[in-house]
Amino acid sequence: MSFTQRNRLGRFFASLILALVPSLAGAVGLLRDADIEYALGELAKPVLSAAGLSPSRVKILIVDDAALNAFVVDQNYIFIHSGLLLRTTTPEMLQAVIAHEAAHIANGHFARRIQNVQAAQSRAALGSILAIAAGAATGNGKAASGVAFGINSAAARAFLAHTRSEESSADKSAMSYLKSAGISGRGMKDTLELFIGQESLSTSRQDAYVRSHPLSRDRIRAIEATITALPDTPSDTSARYWHARAVGKLAAFSRSPSWTLSRADKSISADIKHMRKAVAYARQGKIKAALDEMKNAQALRPNDPYLQDLKAELLMRDRQFSRAAQEYLIAAKMDPKNALILAGLGRAQLASGQISDALKTLETARARDDRNSSLLRDLGQAYAKAGNGAMASLAAAEGYALQGRIKDAKLHANRAAAQLPRGAPSWQRAQDVLSLKE
Repeated sequence: MSFTQRNRLGRFFASLILALVPSLAGAVGLLRDADIEYALGELAKPVLSAAGLSPSRVKILIVDDAALNAFVVDQNYIFIHSGLLLRTTTPEMLQAVIAHEAAHIANGHFARRIQNVQAAQSRAALGSILAIAAGAATGNGKAASGVAFGINSAAARAFLAHTRSEESSADKSAMSYLKSAGISGRGMKDTLELFIGQESLSTSRQDAYVRSHPLSRDRIRAIEATITALPDTPSDTSARYWHARAVGKLAAFSRSPSWTLSRADKSISADIKHMRKAVAYARQGKIKAALDEMKNAQALRPNDPYLQDLKAELLMRDRQFSRAAQEYLIAAKMDPKNALILAGLGRAQLASGQISDALKTLETARARDDRNSSLLRDLGQAYAKAGNGAMASLAAAEGYALQGRIKDAKLHANRAAAQLPRGAPSWQRAQDVLSLKE
């Protein structure tokens, strides 16, 4: 592959993952949460810096899937399954996962996978899926968009598969990053031990990580000497906090409220305890108790935009839309560039009948992060209520494309293209959807 080809494909990889994730995770999607993504970013900072990567460029995203897995597809994103995050009991375990995947980026292993994609495409193993990358990357609605590749399950596994030499190289690099960052290497061993039992299972029962990251037992033996040589550095206080907060919030939303309430008092900090209880009570329909817990949490961290975001979300769940919009607005003022908070604000404005404000907010959020299909759904509804059927159809088309629902995407793209000015950026976006292969 030529350098130009690699460069072009690389620009589209931010959207390629939207095809990979459903293939690898059973048609589930990304779990987007401003609080959790911030926490993971804090945990990743020292590791990424040690790897020579920019913490502001490389984002950690969560795949909403219980399987144990982590992967990269380009130099900008590391994907960790929610099941793996929940199984990490220390920040060092999670940082070891990040270090290993960062090593695949730093060592250029994803470049080989670009070649795999091209080869699979030539065998007609790949379909097509929408890439809507340029607008979010530049903030410019006139920026060109393009087409990335949709991948079936077998091709996706082949795309993510690593060779033994790549795994060995990534492990060695990861250990050096952890050492440079002053992080104990014990987390690497503890994480690999999660997968040892998986390797004895039949392939169909193995988690995806085991199939794409071979031979955990051999890898443990290879790094044991390095682990022994490294000091068993105690966890950084900040790392312990952000790991506990990310895992605690994820568990509060994914496990039963009774499970959460029986364990919340053992949280490492009072604000995390109150946050977990708030989610549990809200899921039980006890909104007053939930808001009381949020009040306690925010008293401890009054300037925390993510606690404010959660308060607004809980009000939305209780269908208090106008009040939720007011609370989201406060969160947005605390963190005005956060696309996920803006998406929540736009959703609340839409639900409370503030259509003009919702359109402005949701378009701003889309310009900053267009990997959010629920945002596009809300944007489509806002345009529909504003009487702009063409843009409503376009938003619906792009949202369906991000979910891999190509037939539905094309249906709405045809409606949009018939009404939009020929040659306009919005018309071209509709054409991108129409060019997809089912």
